[in-house]
Amino acid sequence: MKSLRGRLFAILVAATGLIWLCGIAWISLGAKAELEHVLDTRIQEAARMVISLVGNEGSAAIGAAGDSAGDGVKYERQLSCQIWALDGRLLARSGSAPEELLTDQPAGFSERMIRGERWRVYSIENPGKGVRVMIGDRLGQRDQLVADLLKGLVVPTLIIIPLLGGLIWASLGRGLRPLTRMAAELRARRAQDMSPVDAGGAPSEMKPLLESLNGLFVKVETARGLEREVTAFAAHELRTPLAGLKTQAQIARAAADPGVRQGALDQILVCVDRTARLVRQLLALARLDSGPEAEADEEIDLGVLLREVAEAARSAPGSGCAVRVEIDPALEGFMVRSNRELLRTILRNLHENALQHSPEGGAVSWRASPGGEGLVLEDEGPGIAEQELPQVFRRFFRGGRKTPTGCGLGLSIVEEAARRAGWAVTLENREDRSGLRVRLYTVAI
Repeated sequence: MKSLRGRLFAILVAATGLIWLCGIAWISLGAKAELEHVLDTRIQEAARMVISLVGNEGSAAIGAAGDSAGDGVKYERQLSCQIWALDGRLLARSGSAPEELLTDQPAGFSERMIRGERWRVYSIENPGKGVRVMIGDRLGQRDQLVADLLKGLVVPTLIIIPLLGGLIWASLGRGLRPLTRMAAELRARRAQDMSPVDAGGAPSEMKPLLESLNGLFVKVETARGLEREVTAFAAHELRTPLAGLKTQAQIARAAADPGVRQGALDQILVCVDRTARLVRQLLALARLDSGPEAEADEEIDLGVLLREVAEAARSAPGSGCAVRVEIDPALEGFMVRSNRELLRTILRNLHENALQHSPEGGAVSWRASPGGEGLVLEDEGPGIAEQELPQVFRRFFRGGRKTPTGCGLGLSIVEEAARRAGWAVTLENREDRSGLRVRLYTVAI
């Protein structure tokens, strides 16, 4: 059953019906026990009354028996009375009493089957008068009385349960009205409306749902804002190299001097490389934004992976080939468990940023951190202004030192990839000279 209202209705009706049936069973059992006690008491009282009225050898016995079976309620007329002499002679009996001996017990309660019917009999004797009085009651009559009592409980139940079901259904509709109103409000919203749903008048049970929904709206709005930001900045960043491509192509086409033509073609290659790097970073950012959290799925040799990254950067057109790259030999065999693609993305972007900001003849060095929990990258570039350090992981943030090929995406890609791979990144300016120091360490073991 997919309907919440229908599911609650079924649960409540079933629970109410079960409770009602348990109540009927409890009442019927209790009533039966109480009824048997009352009827047994009446049998005892009738027997004592009869024996007190009986004279010697049963004188006035018939009258007494007749009195006990006189006019009264219907059930009272079903009592049967026998008066026996102690020597075994039947002195008197009521009209409804059988001729057979009701019980062979001299005194007290007993049950006996007579002519296919079970009787409940109370016997009492008076040795002084030489008589024994027996009062019997058919148990079938008692069972019929209990059945009538049970019927009196079941019939109203069959009438009340449908009425109760209707009341439950209407109450559920009223109780779920805030949910219906919220659904109607959400259906009426425009696709661009990500404002929070007002949870002020909502029931307490709905507030966690509304808070989660509002949190989702915030996440969606943030994601949409990032998409708009990426689209706007990508259009701006692509416009510059495309304009440069067109200009250099026009120069190369119109230039008669081979040197001028060659210079224009070289600039075209630089613009293409810049555009290709921007597109690659945008694709990497899109994969990170849409992909799930990654798992540490394999053992990785950091030394080998760093050399692969450095070699790829060295062979790329327009790379900082005049910058010296140093990889600590101690990193050979330095094994970590991580996601290979995410870790490669982190190392590649950090390495490319270090190459871009290092001057010709400078050095970019990789080494293990002193505690052995990660890596340290140092370059000899200008560093980052202290007031800009907290903002460098923002997308498209380039601060006051803008480079011709930078677009402000490298460090934001590093931070997102590191978060998904279970790593952390910190930046600080070097104390011994100009340059930036990057610390990369794992936070998920």
